[in-house]
Amino acid sequence: MSEIEIQLKKGVLGLCVLALLSRGDSYAYEIASRMADAVDMGEGTIYPLMRRMQSDGLVVTYLEESPSGPPRKYYRITEIGRSRLDEQVAEWRGFTAAVDGLIDGRMVADAPAAAPQEEGEPSHDA
Repeated sequence: MSEIEIQLKKGVLGLCVLALLSRGDSYAYEIASRMADAVDMGEGTIYPLMRRMQSDGLVVTYLEESPSGPPRKYYRITEIGRSRLDEQVAEWRGFTAAVDGLIDGRMVADAPAAAPQEEGEPSHDA
């Protein structure tokens, strides 16, 4: 796995978890399995992430009986989590559009065309 892939994954794991939970409550192992399938995330990564998200108020937990063993701890996204998800989705879409534009050689909409020239600074146009 490349360094860029590792860093990108670290940056978007919380976004991915919030997106999954926005579609329905889930328990950590199920989240980890879905994340492993989608972005090759290791199972051990999910538990510290879920604790941090809970302490940040993005998710809450509850126990539910399991047909195949002890009760499972389920995670539910909170209103704060939904707001954070909306913010992160907007940031992600803006970021990926800008990167795609740079890679494809398109002009990035919000980028300045050129740095303003200081007064008295020689022009480089000639």
